[in-house]
This record gives sequence, structure tokens and C-alpha cells, in this order.
Amino acid sequence: MKLTIFKSMTALAAASLLISACGGAAPTAAPAATKAPEATKASEATKAPEATAATAKSAFKIGMILVGPYNDKGWNQANYEALDYVKAKLPGFTYDYVDKVNSADRPNTKGTQVADDLIAKGANMIIFDSDDFKDDALETAKKHPDIPVIHTSGDYSWKEGKNFKDQKNLINIMGQMEFTKMMAGCAAALGSQTGKIGFVGPLINEETRRLASSAFLGAKYCWTNILKKDAKALQFKVTWIGFWFNIPGVTLDPTKVADDFFNGGYDVVMSGIDTPEAATEAKKMVEAGKKVFYVHYDYKQGCDLAPDACLGSPYFNWGPAYLDAVKKAQAGTLTQSFTWNAPDWKNINDPDTSAVGFLPGKGLGDKSAQVDTLIKGLADGSINLYKGPLNYQDGSVFLKDGEKATEQQVWYLSQLMEGMEGASSAK
Repeated sequence: MKLTIFKSMTALAAASLLISACGGAAPTAAPAATKAPEATKASEATKAPEATAATAKSAFKIGMILVGPYNDKGWNQANYEALDYVKAKLPGFTYDYVDKVNSADRPNTKGTQVADDLIAKGANMIIFDSDDFKDDALETAKKHPDIPVIHTSGDYSWKEGKNFKDQKNLINIMGQMEFTKMMAGCAAALGSQTGKIGFVGPLINEETRRLASSAFLGAKYCWTNILKKDAKALQFKVTWIGFWFNIPGVTLDPTKVADDFFNGGYDVVMSGIDTPEAATEAKKMVEAGKKVFYVHYDYKQGCDLAPDACLGSPYFNWGPAYLDAVKKAQAGTLTQSFTWNAPDWKNINDPDTSAVGFLPGKGLGDKSAQVDTLIKGLADGSINLYKGPLNYQDGSVFLKDGEKATEQQVWYLSQLMEGMEGASSAK
């Protein structure tokens, strides 16, 4: 599915909803990353002579560049595991990857250099997995016009966006996590006894503002419409750590941020970062006798980290989009495109069709049925949380009464929403 949802936020869903229980000089090659068994066993593929076609359909190799650890129980692991999904579907498909490509872990290595090395080793396609790689992806695409370059989360290929670059072999892919963040926010509100929800955010940009705001809107909807409580009694605070994961001495420590929330009376902490500190600290608090909960992010198995304390996990499912891209590349039909893939409203947790999903946690208990009410409304269009009246955090108008947000208004969200506590921009 292409860009159809946020133009009116009224998805034309199928009548039956089968909702499952529910970023100086350097070497030309990057230092080798620790490889998982699948990667070390991968055979070399011959470099494709053209941008969108492999030398043979039975041999195609992806080179993936990850901003964080491949096993981070979050964003990077979700991207990495999608390669195994593709491998299971396409005999002969192989992959290689380099993880922890960031200024702290690899201070003298650029993403473009890693891409050059992977291409030299036979990669027919490159995937950059972080917003931090947007310029690396563009530079790589220009340098290697015969290699498809996928950048997740970016917008350089969006002709209707603000930052369009006419580069034929550059592809942007993103999932509409805004919807499942709304579900996560709803779960947070339903699980809270104090009405105090903390949100551990990464760095501040358009993506993180819109995801944090979507979580808040979901929390506010379920707090007021399902629990029938006063909106003023809901506190939703965002603390930004400064990057997608902890870098000692550079970012705020997400462990301390989560603990400060829990010790400050916030009984639910939502994660917006790549790593599982919210889950780890919630588990410690529960073991110490406190009744607190967490909401994970990015990764489908996020509730496995601390089942009793988990209210749910909104997650990305990159496999279908990557599979589609590889098939198109093999067929010679992959061209510049921007796709913002929606959930499959027939079943938001279908591993073969839904770009994003939400799994309720054990801590939510029978309240998961109330989250289903929100899901059903989002699916059939009867609930639109990006419909006015809505104000920005500073009180200025975001959407007039009855006005529905466009894709661009959501994607390029310039502030947090009114009612949220926390910075809307970096100081």
C-alpha cells in the first residue's frame, strides 16, 4: 500500500477485522562486524550490471548498514531479522551487514565507506536503516547508480515532500508506525492508575515528534473516551536522551531517565528508543514490589523482556517491504519511490502483509479488548486522531475544527501536541 492513509486518515478497510491478540581520515573498508551465522554462511553474489536487475534471479545479495547493534531488541534487530524473512522466501538470496555504524562505535568510519566495502564484496542492493544515514544513502546512490539504495525513514525520494532529490536508484521505505503508536498510547493510558505516562525519546526530529505525538493522542483518546476521565488529569512527559540509544558521556542515560520516571510517580514508561532500558527498569521495579508497566517499541518480541510488566509492543515488520524490493530489483522494475506503508487492517499482525503491528502485553490483561475498539475505529475511519481541532504545544493552531491532517502535515510535524510536556526542538 502506498500513501493513502494520512490524506484523510480514513482507511477503506475490509469489513472483517482479524486483529491478532491484537544513525578525519578513515579506512576504505569498515571494520568487520560480528556476523550472525546466517551472514557468515552467505555465499558471494556477482554485482549486478544494472541498477534494478541481479545477474541471476537465483543469486541476489543485500548489504545492510545498521546504526546500532544487530541484536538490540529494537529497531536494528527488526531490520536485521527482516533479511532472514527474505532469505526464507527467496532461495539463493544472501546478505551481509555491518552494525554499530555510528560516531561512537566507529568514530572514523562513514556509512558511505561501509557501503563501498559491501558493494565491493558483491552486494546487489544496499539498505541504510537510520534517519542518520540520509546523506550517506544519497551519496552512495550517486556514486553507484547501478545499485539500488534503500533508506528507511527518509524522504529524499518523496516528490511531494520538502526534500526531494531526483536520484533514480534511491528508494525510501517507512511503516506507518503512527497508527500503532496510537494503540501503544492507548494501552499506556488504560494501564495507568496515576495518569502519569513517561516517554523515553531519542533525539528530536520530525519523525520522533510525530511518533511521540501519536502516542500521546492515543493515550488521550482512551483516557477520555474509554476511561471517561478528565484530559487535564493525564500527564504525558517526554524526555529526550539525545540519540537512538545510549552513548555514555554524550546522551542522557536512558536507564536513569526510566528510573526517574518510575520514582517520580509515573507508573507507565513508554520507549521511543532503539534499546530496552524501559523494559529492564520496569522489571526491576516490579520485582521490588512496585506496580509499574512499560510499553516497548520497534520489536515484535518486546514484551518477552518482562512479560508481567508489559502493556504492549508496537513494532515494525520490514520483511514484506524488503522482499518486494528484491523481487522488483530482480525483475528490473525497481525505480525511485517513497512508500509509507500502512498496517494491514484485516490483520495488523500478519507477518506477510502488515508493515507495522501491535501486540498487547500480559500486563494489559482483559483491557486489550478496549484497545481493539480503537484499532477497529482507526481501521474503518470512524476514529481519526489527526483531525482538528488540534493545537501545537505552544497553543498555535495545528488543525482547525474538522480539518484532517495531510500526509505532509503529519510527516513534517514541527511541534509536539498541546498537552504534552517536554521539548519540541533541540535547544
